[in-house]
Amino acid sequence: MAREVTVRGAPPGVRTLSGYRRKWLVKDVVAGVVLTTLLVPQGMAYAELAGLPPITGLYTSVLCLLAYAVFGPSRILVLGPDSSLGPMIAATILPLVAADGDPERAVALASVLALMVGAITFLAGVAKLGFIADLISRPTMIGYMNGLALTILIGQLPKLFGFSTDADGLIGEVADFASGLADGETVPAALAVGAGAIVLVLVMQRWLAKVPAVLVMVVLAMAVSALFDLGEHEVRLVGELPEGLPPLTIPDVRFDDLGPLFVGALGIALVSLADTISNASAFAARTGQEVRGSDEMVAIGSANLAAGLFQGFPVSTSGSRTAVAERAGARTQLTGVVGASLIVLMLVLVPGLFRSLPQPVLAAVVITASLSLADIAGTRRLWHQRKAEFLLSVVAFLGVALLGVLPGIAVAVGLSILNVFRRAWWPYNAVLGRVPGLGGYHDIRSYPDAERLPGLVILRFDAPLFFANAKSFRGEVLRLARGEPRPRWILIAAEPVTDVDTTAADVLEELDRTLNELGINLVFAELKDPVRRRVERYELTRTIDPHHFFPTVEAAVAAYREETGAGAERTADGSSPEGEPDRPA
Repeated sequence: MAREVTVRGAPPGVRTLSGYRRKWLVKDVVAGVVLTTLLVPQGMAYAELAGLPPITGLYTSVLCLLAYAVFGPSRILVLGPDSSLGPMIAATILPLVAADGDPERAVALASVLALMVGAITFLAGVAKLGFIADLISRPTMIGYMNGLALTILIGQLPKLFGFSTDADGLIGEVADFASGLADGETVPAALAVGAGAIVLVLVMQRWLAKVPAVLVMVVLAMAVSALFDLGEHEVRLVGELPEGLPPLTIPDVRFDDLGPLFVGALGIALVSLADTISNASAFAARTGQEVRGSDEMVAIGSANLAAGLFQGFPVSTSGSRTAVAERAGARTQLTGVVGASLIVLMLVLVPGLFRSLPQPVLAAVVITASLSLADIAGTRRLWHQRKAEFLLSVVAFLGVALLGVLPGIAVAVGLSILNVFRRAWWPYNAVLGRVPGLGGYHDIRSYPDAERLPGLVILRFDAPLFFANAKSFRGEVLRLARGEPRPRWILIAAEPVTDVDTTAADVLEELDRTLNELGINLVFAELKDPVRRRVERYELTRTIDPHHFFPTVEAAVAAYREETGAGAERTADGSSPEGEPDRPA
């Protein structure tokens, strides 16, 4: 019994190990080997994308895989350096090292950044704040990723062509790249091997999806490099990697660096969490697992903390690498452990394995990854389905492309929040009528022939009443009240009204007095019990007749009929009995 309690309270990876099945072992090992072929070139490429030495990508891959194997609740999710985080890391640390360009300082800053991201996500997971990942809506995330894809693509073009630029920002990078082309800085051999690598990967991903395209491309590139001695043709090579793993290291940075790093860490943590939870949900749906958002946050926090203590940088999940592991037969987190172990063996036994790998090939890896970030089909769907959300996506795209990666994530979050606020600020509202043959009451815009009782206007306001939309609600009610002939009751179908704040309560009190002076009753139906209690706590029933609150619209209509003896009228000509023209649907 004691052992069962211990296992139950253990981290998710330990609990998985306690129920491990022997038949999974071969599949996990094979999947780990296949995964390693992707982890090594991508790890080095994404490290350079982040403005760091390639070796740090391997250090990061090892530590985050091991940490997630212990703390990760998803059995096959793969963490590691990610193309979507690389530009954010670079945008955070490069301005702090621009003065001296010291690689060791860049690594220290990136490690502190990983520790900060780890602390933020770990604490958010412990506090059960998984909802934070919902701060970026799907349309703004599409726009953000499209902008990120373009930023990455443009930033890698100089390396692909064999030269470098010092520009900052998308427009500056485009200008410097064009200037480099015009000045003849292109290295033909570099462009040939880089462009060939891109074509090879894209063709294999399209026609030979089960073959590890990146591995094939890397092996062929190293063979071409050795055969034609590309290093002697001005093509930059990766060179010899340091042997072994770094020791446990507490990164040393200046105090005044912590503020900019923390701002970057917040944005990276948000994108990482959104990416992790969405990937975890997608793969869990295939395997029948349940996603525990807070547990995922603790796990990704632990992975970032581990990476930060061993000269690594912030990490996220990878849908492509997870898909590779899944297709290779991965069953548990042991796949990641195998991948980490093989990278360690490579660094210890054959650190010079990738010495002849051309740098343009790493640029090709990043460029092909950036193409997968862009969601052109999703953008087209937004255009056809909802123009307002398409516009949000475009603004988020422009925020990243024109302002930069970190301001772009701020724009994306701000747009998502403003969009929610906009819907509550200007909610949909509708005048309702009874449609023969249909139960309930329906929008007269959709049913122009709906029956309405003379002197009764039924209004549905599809939002909580709060400070931002209370005056809009009052304006709509007064507009209806001024119709001819003047209504006797304005009945609010209040089921969508999930809250009434103090500002709205004051507006309702003033509105009821105004309507009473016009001889009109303000009546509510289907007001939820918590909202009704709040209305009573505001003492609104001093002004609004307590008998003018009904449990259903039907009950309110029956009361109106009894009071007035009114019969139904049909709006056959598209105009209301009160003299108000119906608006088109």
